[in-house]
Amino acid sequence: MNAKRLTIVGVALSATAAVAYAQLGGYTQANLSSTATGKSFLQVINDLNRLYLYPVDQEKLLRGAITGALGSLDDEFTYYSQPEDNAIDSENLSGEFYGIGVQLVAANADGTGGKIDNVFRTGAASTAGVQIGDVFVKIDDKDVTSAKLNEIVRLVRGKQGTTVNVTFARDGKPYTVKMERQPVAIVSVEQTVLPGNIGYIALNTFYNEKASEQFAAAVADMKKKNVSSLILDLRDNGGGLLNAGRDVADQFMQSGPIVSLRDRSKRTQVFGGNATNRATDYTGKLIVLVNKNSASASEVVSGALQDTGRATIVGEQTFGKGVAQIPTTLPDGGKAAIVNSEWLTPKGREIHKKGITPDVVVKDTRYTTPPNLTGSGVTPGAKVTFTIEGKPVTVTADKDGKFSYTGEIKRPSRSAAQGEAVVDLQTDAILKKAVELLSK
Repeated sequence: MNAKRLTIVGVALSATAAVAYAQLGGYTQANLSSTATGKSFLQVINDLNRLYLYPVDQEKLLRGAITGALGSLDDEFTYYSQPEDNAIDSENLSGEFYGIGVQLVAANADGTGGKIDNVFRTGAASTAGVQIGDVFVKIDDKDVTSAKLNEIVRLVRGKQGTTVNVTFARDGKPYTVKMERQPVAIVSVEQTVLPGNIGYIALNTFYNEKASEQFAAAVADMKKKNVSSLILDLRDNGGGLLNAGRDVADQFMQSGPIVSLRDRSKRTQVFGGNATNRATDYTGKLIVLVNKNSASASEVVSGALQDTGRATIVGEQTFGKGVAQIPTTLPDGGKAAIVNSEWLTPKGREIHKKGITPDVVVKDTRYTTPPNLTGSGVTPGAKVTFTIEGKPVTVTADKDGKFSYTGEIKRPSRSAAQGEAVVDLQTDAILKKAVELLSK
């Protein structure tokens, strides 16, 4: 699960954390060698530089030490981002960058490589004929078939007007296109009107500084269309900015606390103040959709609306990320995200590692379980062909005569027009149930 679940920007509790640190004390440049452990750390660094057989990459060594220090807490939400990864995160958070106009997912089972998940209608990739499912092979002269996804993103993005040559594979056949990097704006909100005049808004991420603004515009659009009721889809939304989660919940609440934060001294305070009653609020009937991947800010919203009886929550038990981080930009351009508080629903519920239990539990049927086959006993290097869903699939046995095949997980269709939702009531049991409840 992505560690960047919930990032708090400029929260008052950060000052409390700083005071607590000063009171409890910690290592400084001056006193690092004052303990046996501190001396050991310095000695290991020096011995590596003095004795190690191969050249030592000093930057990699020290960043490894930072990662190890944060990793020693055994907390997946306290982490270090390398400068290059932090740069991409910053672009994603701003909601604007220069690229080719695509969304990517990993191409390989181990999370490496890159494959096109969506092609926006306005963008260089669309003009060049790039299609969903195309796999990245090379970017300029660099082979990226086993590269980390963030590295592929970094190589594709760049300065406005510059060009990039990308070799893709489509059905195993390579082709190369030259594309000019153009402005890309991340639209985190998708909307449509369902049968029965039911409004539908899907919020894909809170990790976008424009998410609150985009969501408010979508709510206003639904009000203009005079929808009879509204569905808010937070499935697969892993969270992001806490203030964005609060803003979204406030679109449906007129009073009372939305979310509270509690630090390690057990001091609790309402984050961002109570909900406000505004003319732009949506006050009609509301259902919120969640699944096992709804986390953090998504749980802030669903928890607040459930506690106050403002909405019916439909779907699966949510992920259960009830802690918040303070992000700190470091001198090397990297970022340290440090868990500094837990958050509570309006009724004081702690949901960390528990999640939100829906009012109406329905399994998410949009994703089919892919076929997973293994076998052995054939000649090493032999090609084995079998039929999956009416199509031939060929795999090659390894040196021990073993072979395996894992099919792709079917993903919901996405619109090439950002902001436009694509839904299928026949295959989506959660959405279908929500429509049934609103149609009664």
